[in-house]
Amino acid sequence: MTLPTISYKRHRFPPAIIAHAVWLYFRFPLSLRLVEEMLLERGIAVSYETVRRWALKFGRDYARRLRRKNPGRRDIWHLDEVVVTIAGKKHWLWRAVDQDGYTLDEIVQTRRDTKAARRLLIRLLQKQGCAPRRMITDKLSSYAAARRQIMPTIEHRAHKGLNNRAENSHLPLRKRERTMQGFRSPGGLQRFVAIFSAVRNLFVPSRSRRSALATHLHRLRAMAHWKAVAGLAA
Repeated sequence: MTLPTISYKRHRFPPAIIAHAVWLYFRFPLSLRLVEEMLLERGIAVSYETVRRWALKFGRDYARRLRRKNPGRRDIWHLDEVVVTIAGKKHWLWRAVDQDGYTLDEIVQTRRDTKAARRLLIRLLQKQGCAPRRMITDKLSSYAAARRQIMPTIEHRAHKGLNNRAENSHLPLRKRERTMQGFRSPGGLQRFVAIFSAVRNLFVPSRSRRSALATHLHRLRAMAHWKAVAGLAA
């Protein structure tokens, strides 16, 4: 289904400035006030509160239009969960990445049990459209129990040392969490990671592209795609 063109009607600033502000906020570990300062250095006087509204409104629109990696039956899913404290209460961010470090899905839940792991696997199968070749997790028994219920024929390796890819995928979000001084609500965290990971998936090159030239070309293509998504392409 083709999504309608993003509308910038009734916005005082040009689309290029709005898209650039949203890109800065989600692409780099910057606070809203730092984005405000960076725009001011370019002669653009806009408040951090306006940047926040742009991030909420246009960030979701951009994320829905960003290119997604085609799933394959040879993919390997790395699953892990990380605790996030919100308003003094523990929540768990369950995340799945593939063999290239591409984020497949994330879901905020209050549980760390089989029901939560099962929900993640169901969402993954719905989004990807096919099961993976292998699933790798740490030794949390909930993963094995959920796998037996949802996709019993899939190979499952439970070993902490094999799951570094999923564990490392939490690091960029941890940096943002510190910059933002925490998240205010589970819904706010869910909305943020949906946009944050979509942007990161676009700009961070695959682990297989190790040369400087390949990385440079990847980022040029990513920026061109970002401009097209934001409706800035000539």
